[in-house]
Amino acid sequence: MFSDQRRLSRVGAAIGGFLIMVGMILLGIFALALFKIIDVSAFMDTQSTAILMLVLLIIGVLDVVSAILLVRG
Repeated sequence: MFSDQRRLSRVGAAIGGFLIMVGMILLGIFALALFKIIDVSAFMDTQSTAILMLVLLIIGVLDVVSAILLVRG
């Protein structure tokens, strides 16, 4: 029983670490766009916007799963 909780805790920590890395990348992209180093208008077509929303939704779901695993473990 304790090994299952330990495994869930490790999986939750691994997912959490991945989400921290993704968050740092997104903050970096935001900073580059804020200082107009990159031009985000090139990514504002319908397909790119839909893909971006899907990626953000997946990140949110992974965040919730990670939180649940960490609370249970």
